[in-house]
Amino acid sequence: MPRRIKATEIRARVIDAGLDFSEFDGGDWDPGFRVEQSGPRQVHVFYDGPGEADQLEAFTSELRGAGYCVVATQQDRGGRRRLEVTLP
Repeated sequence: MPRRIKATEIRARVIDAGLDFSEFDGGDWDPGFRVEQSGPRQVHVFYDGPGEADQLEAFTSELRGAGYCVVATQQDRGGRRRLEVTLP
């Protein structure tokens, strides 16, 4: 069973990697990463902006290298791509 994980851990990784964090401004998200808690054992990571698939793929490699389990998924009905991050 996966261990507990906090969105703040993953947010710190985004910041430590020198990546931009997305902010909601003017009715839309600025380009960058967003991190959302999705229960006590899972965090979702989104990328807002151009090159979404490439940005998520690059961050996937970094998270896996740090020991996280990462699965790329897409929200229902053609929604946003995201990473589901857990700790094994």
